[in-house]
Amino acid sequence: KQRYFLVGSNPAETKYRVLKIDRTEPKDLVIIDDKHVYTQQEVRELLGRLDLGNRTKIGQKGSSGLSRAVSAFGVVGFVRFLEGYYIVLITKRRKMADIGGHAIYKIEDTNMIYIPNDSVRVTHPDEARYLRIFQNVDLSSNFYFSYSYDLSHSLQYNLTVLRMPLEILKPETIQARQDSFDIFEDEGLSTQGGSGVFGICSKPYEKYVWNAKLLEVVKNTVHRDWLLYIIHGFCGQSKLLIYGRPIYVTLIARRSSKFAGTRFLKRGANCEGDVANEVETEQILYDASVMSFSAGSYSSYVQVRGSVPLYWSQDISTMMPKPPITLDQADPFAHVAALHFDQMLQRFGSPIIILNLVKEREKRKHERILSEELVAAVTYLNQFLPPEHAIIYIPWDMAKYTKSKLCNVLDRLNVIAESVVKKTGFFVNRPDSYCSILRPDEKWNELGGCVVSTGRLQTGVLRTNCVDCLDRTNTAQFMVGKCALAYQLYSLGLIDKPNLQFDTDAVRLFEELYEDHGDTLSLQYGGSQLVHRVKTYRKIAPWTQHSKDIMQTLSRYYSNAFSDADRQDSINLFLGVFKPTEGKPHLWELPTDFYLHHKNTLSLSQTRRSYTFWWTTGVLKHLPLPFDEVTCAENRRKLIVKRFHKYEEEIDIHNEFFRPYELSSFDETFCLAMTNSTRDFMPKNVGIDPSPFTVRKPDETGKSMLGNKSNREETVLQRKTAASAPPPPSEEAVSSSSEDDSGTDKEEEGAVSQRSTPVKVTDTGDNAKITENVVQSTKDVYGVNLSDVPSEDDLTIYTRFVQLGQSQHKQDKSTQQFCSKHQLDRVINLVPISSFSQDNIYEVQPPRVDRKSIEIFHAHMQAGRGNMQPPGKDDFLMYREYIRNRYM
Repeated sequence: KQRYFLVGSNPAETKYRVLKIDRTEPKDLVIIDDKHVYTQQEVRELLGRLDLGNRTKIGQKGSSGLSRAVSAFGVVGFVRFLEGYYIVLITKRRKMADIGGHAIYKIEDTNMIYIPNDSVRVTHPDEARYLRIFQNVDLSSNFYFSYSYDLSHSLQYNLTVLRMPLEILKPETIQARQDSFDIFEDEGLSTQGGSGVFGICSKPYEKYVWNAKLLEVVKNTVHRDWLLYIIHGFCGQSKLLIYGRPIYVTLIARRSSKFAGTRFLKRGANCEGDVANEVETEQILYDASVMSFSAGSYSSYVQVRGSVPLYWSQDISTMMPKPPITLDQADPFAHVAALHFDQMLQRFGSPIIILNLVKEREKRKHERILSEELVAAVTYLNQFLPPEHAIIYIPWDMAKYTKSKLCNVLDRLNVIAESVVKKTGFFVNRPDSYCSILRPDEKWNELGGCVVSTGRLQTGVLRTNCVDCLDRTNTAQFMVGKCALAYQLYSLGLIDKPNLQFDTDAVRLFEELYEDHGDTLSLQYGGSQLVHRVKTYRKIAPWTQHSKDIMQTLSRYYSNAFSDADRQDSINLFLGVFKPTEGKPHLWELPTDFYLHHKNTLSLSQTRRSYTFWWTTGVLKHLPLPFDEVTCAENRRKLIVKRFHKYEEEIDIHNEFFRPYELSSFDETFCLAMTNSTRDFMPKNVGIDPSPFTVRKPDETGKSMLGNKSNREETVLQRKTAASAPPPPSEEAVSSSSEDDSGTDKEEEGAVSQRSTPVKVTDTGDNAKITENVVQSTKDVYGVNLSDVPSEDDLTIYTRFVQLGQSQHKQDKSTQQFCSKHQLDRVINLVPISSFSQDNIYEVQPPRVDRKSIEIFHAHMQAGRGNMQPPGKDDFLMYREYIRNRYM
């Protein structure tokens, strides 16, 4: 028991890497990466030799070789408190979304294993308490990862980097290969032209990575394939079926790991410009009939929520429902706000639009304190920015308009949303469709953003805030998202006008996604689900909703009063804000964590930022484009270029998505189980209009939005709380702690394989019930009833058709055995049915036309322009024949 061996594989289990972890060091972490890529046979032989080498003499008692400790899907990181290091492993996952064939998984269960051996372990009395606090951060609630897609960046950033010309990256390519410590990285690559493919990998955006500190200790020791970055927030995906065409609507929320915490304990901003409850929400829309990023149509829109960027707090010691708001520090030069908006300019470009939803009119000055300070900060900062890139401030007292009987809140929000989306634009990776150019909508021509040859880019972002950034903010973000969704659908050629109505299947599907998103973020920060929903502001919520709102308010109050302090300690420990040290005060002994989050209280910064030129150098030059997406030397240093063989499994989208090496069942196939607009939202009797853009009556849905809402809320709450059991379609790695001496028959699977998928056997009785509920009759779906039995004539025709097909492909078996590969190529000759040699829904290759036809066409074109060609001899003869037959 001197060491652990960590064996990781690719999904197809054809390539392996091995890490050796020393267990004899009581407090240090010693990891050896041999930097070699093994085949399955090689890793089997290696583990076999290790097993034999670790066995004692045959027949002696206590003889043991390698034994399986655990199987997992990835490494979250390594952590140390006061004793030795622990390794945190993902043992259970569930697929939540799919973007361009790249799977996004939710962590369902983890396992912490103590690395040092018992013989060298130095015990400490407070270790168990730190372990308990660390595990209070429930990794099974809303932590997400992907093996092949960078979740910390937006889709616009990821696809912009992919389209970067290779010539720009050539110096970095050479440098990356020289600096690479993996001498086998290019092993097996043929030097012939065209066989190599270059892959670009960018460094993650650390603000949204939650395990950066846990991986810091091994970051420079192990190969980058071992590093699995996780985000915290929300991820949901639904399928919008437009007459059978699948459009995937995805919502990804990334919660910032800087200045993270709970509702009353984290308010405002810290000294580095990071604000509390900062979440970046991205809605991605793409046509799932084409998965590839290069050939498919993808669109995204990003917006942000976050606390007001000032030094402010609320004192919760008084046990009041609304503690008074106090400004902790005077900031006349808006130093903190400048740092915050500088970050936003770098990531999103300009314009930055602030939608401030706090109350403006109050009997006792409460929320208005924040508005007045924020206006002063924005006015000060705008003095030094060029007018075209100034920060736009929109104050709107949402609570006042909600109480008014004359004003419709959502109509007013819709006007704001339209103006915001027109200013920022959105991202789409294809040029405008020909129909948009031919018949442009008047709203389409006013759209902002940046139009490039490959499509459109979003420049700037909407930043929404209220006091908590929960209920009001979620409704405002939904309305802006709904407006952007209309433009996204229009840009992909799916609707004829960029406008979506309430009570359509598409908007109901989107509203449900946003409510799940709001509930999840509210649970993480506030301790309860949303109190006010979209239906509350539409004033169509059922009377039972009021009692639920009261319960959610009480739940939020209880959480803030009694459990938030423990959760804050856990977050501080998990994110590495507090590091336990021998001889220093423990985490639970600190009176406050203010000094941990505000680093300028412990050490003064050597450099002072300018009060007038408050932005980072180089940012202003590239506006309105975000500095992070501009091709410059600083950004190129963040990219890693690697060369692959074009047939390598790592870049094979088909194998990544369809997984032909695994046994799959339809019950667990993600694309069939996900929320579906036709099955879940379309009315049962839809014989007239099955379009998801048709307005329905409120009670006219597949699952009644009002009746089944309570059940859905219960399941959502179960899904998001720690005590819930994970839903069935998750994958669980087999774990075993038994001392297995059975040799090397399956030792390569026994080590930590990053992709192992067991077969799950489900009960047929339950499946039958599910099928009854899901499958509807043909009459219900299409409005017509198919005849039960085909007629005899139809059966005869079909039988003859089958016989013809069988006789056509019949071959002598004896000759088939001796067929060479070239002969098989002649036999299996697949030709496209269409006259187009290569076509899909986006591009067609025109059929070849002979020379004579081209000459006739050119002559016709010239005649249309008035350039008549002189008639030839054949034309005279034909004309003479025509006159003779017609008139003589």
